[in-house]
Amino acid sequence: MRGRIRQPAASRSNALHAGAWWLWALGLATAASRTSNPLLLLLLVAVAGYVVAARRTEAPWARSYGAFLKLGLLVLALRLVFAVLLGSPIPGTHVLFRLPELPLPHWAQGVRLGGPVGAEGVVFALCDGLKLAALLVCVGAANALANPARLLKSLPGALYEAGVAVVVAMTFAPNLVADVQRLRTARRMRGRSDRGVRALIQVGLPVLEGALERSVALAAAMDARGYGRTAEVPPGVRRLTAALTLGGLLGVCAGTYGLLAAEGAGFGLPVLALGLAAALAGLWLGGRRSVRTRYRPDRWGVRAWLVAGSGVAVAALMIHAAVSDPGALTPPAVPLRAPTLPLWPAVSVLLGLLPAFAAPAPTPAPAPGPAPAPHRSAPRNSKGAER
Repeated sequence: MRGRIRQPAASRSNALHAGAWWLWALGLATAASRTSNPLLLLLLVAVAGYVVAARRTEAPWARSYGAFLKLGLLVLALRLVFAVLLGSPIPGTHVLFRLPELPLPHWAQGVRLGGPVGAEGVVFALCDGLKLAALLVCVGAANALANPARLLKSLPGALYEAGVAVVVAMTFAPNLVADVQRLRTARRMRGRSDRGVRALIQVGLPVLEGALERSVALAAAMDARGYGRTAEVPPGVRRLTAALTLGGLLGVCAGTYGLLAAEGAGFGLPVLALGLAAALAGLWLGGRRSVRTRYRPDRWGVRAWLVAGSGVAVAALMIHAAVSDPGALTPPAVPLRAPTLPLWPAVSVLLGLLPAFAAPAPTPAPAPGPAPAPHRSAPRNSKGAER
């Protein structure tokens, strides 16, 4: 159709900055930490899942979102199991069922195993576990959308060495998941079972062997590129850098806690701003020790501002809603009642869908072409020459 606006495909020239994806995901995670309303938490999970489905690529790290989703479901199930077996501090009158209670010694007062299981305690555990699962899903969305190598390229020089260790740790899980899927597919194609303890052992050994080979190759590549080499700086500059960086990080932690906690919303923002300023100054001074250069650095363009701004807007609006109307975001478990979906917090969560339309579309994988025709040699005569 003429005049139709199409989303540009992602390429090296217009690829979205990896830091924008992390800011967007951290904004959604901050919003999830401010509420225990199951409807809002499920809406946050749905928003993150839709953006991942719309903008992830075919890279190995993009397949890790399913693993984080399964991990979130496992955390939710464990939280419910602990609430049922160990009891809940939430009092209630609606008893669902009773388990055999084991007697404990006198020094274990306040802890019980079994006994009555109330509906209020189960609902509280469900909301609490769903919050943890939503946080894991947000982190998994950032892992699936952000290129770890491009994120490492964008780090300041002072954090390059620590960033390499973090990126290697971040890429280990996606590569592990990809290797397990590849080996299970190979076993199924050979007619072997891919389930059970025996199959798990037979798949685990090649996976560990591949991880060891990648580690050795990575160490050799890092050594060949001069990893760890630093320049000489005066001792006073090193001390000032350490003081600014450590003090700034402590300020960032205190300010973040103030923003996430219900009591510290007043001092959280100024302490966070001061901590960020001190940390950035320390990182700038620490970058003088780095002797590396950047080749084709990623640009922070308009689309990166839109993606990161949508996550920051979701976090800011949810923090404001938690201060102005805390009952809607944290519904009480006692008395037991059905949760309701507040209008304006739900609309603010929907702002997180902006990256699905603002970020460049992933490049589609090339379709497999027709198989080439078998080559037929020309007929030969009795002496071996072609006719």
